Amino acid sequence: MSVHCREKLLLLYRRYQSYVTKNPAATAQLEGTVRTLSYLIAGRFADSHELSELVYSASNLLVLLNDGILRKGLCRSLPMSLSQQKLLMWLTVLEYVEVFTEMGAAKLYGERCRWVVIILIQLAKAVLRILLLFWYKAGIQTSPPISPLDREMHLGCKEDEDEDEALSEGPAFVGQRSGRVMRSLSSTPSFQSRHWGAPQHDNPPRRPEEELLQPPTHLGLQETIAESLFIARPLVHLLGLGVCGSRSWKPWIISGILDITNLSLMNDPKRLNRRERAEMRRRAFLLLYYLLRSPFYDRYSQTRIMFLLRLLADYVPGVGLVARPLLDYLPVWQKVYFYNWG
Repeated sequence: MSVHCREKLLLLYRRYQSYVTKNPAATAQLEGTVRTLSYLIAGRFADSHELSELVYSASNLLVLLNDGILRKGLCRSLPMSLSQQKLLMWLTVLEYVEVFTEMGAAKLYGERCRWVVIILIQLAKAVLRILLLFWYKAGIQTSPPISPLDREMHLGCKEDEDEDEALSEGPAFVGQRSGRVMRSLSSTPSFQSRHWGAPQHDNPPRRPEEELLQPPTHLGLQETIAESLFIARPLVHLLGLGVCGSRSWKPWIISGILDITNLSLMNDPKRLNRRERAEMRRRAFLLLYYLLRSPFYDRYSQTRIMFLLRLLADYVPGVGLVARPLLDYLPVWQKVYFYNWG
């Protein structure tokens, strides 16, 4: 019975793989619909925040699954070993489901179970990142570890390759009197990828994936220490909360010092590739989150932010459509650990 069910599931998955490979546009539309649904659910009824986060996590996992299928179909796998890909996959899955897992644990089993889940997830993420940094020399860890596939660019590149292959197999027709170059019917590309010009045999197709899938930048001793501080910061913060309590300033200050030190120890950002530079900019931007993190938020930011949002919602036309939902959701957002410190 189990073997029969396994064969059915395998057949169903193969059909799904075939559908995703043949219909990437419809797949992207499905992903966008699921993500939009998560935004519409939030705040509509009791337990809507948990359900909204479940749908949002499911949409991210769906994108991850479909990207893996499309990469196989396009023969553009990640430039790394299979074991490293598995570590990155698990790390990406943890980042996608951590918020829902925390909210679900708090809802079902209470605060103590919530903190146990938070500690276990942060420990698992730290172990995976340490393996990637020291064993696989993966360099700077980005978020998410596996970036979503740029569907338009990669699929467009694939269509250009197919077009050039068709042109090479079926030569273009050249008029004897006019000298005009025309494609043969057998070498006509798909309607979406036509550029309505003469075939260009001299210009090779662009390879955008070569720029995006660059190898990680080699980190020296100082950069390795900086990345190690980044990996250790969540665990140090949790330890500080356990020792000093959630109302103490010490975990907040120590965490901020580690984040600033991590950024300052990176010597030359110009050496980094495009993806790593974007990650460093993201980390610098996340320093603003300290304004929303307790105890600074409870003592200084909360009243000012709430006053500003109410002022904008009441006196600036159109802004209330965004400001009022933020007023309702900000208290919920601030209480979720992985929203603030993840």
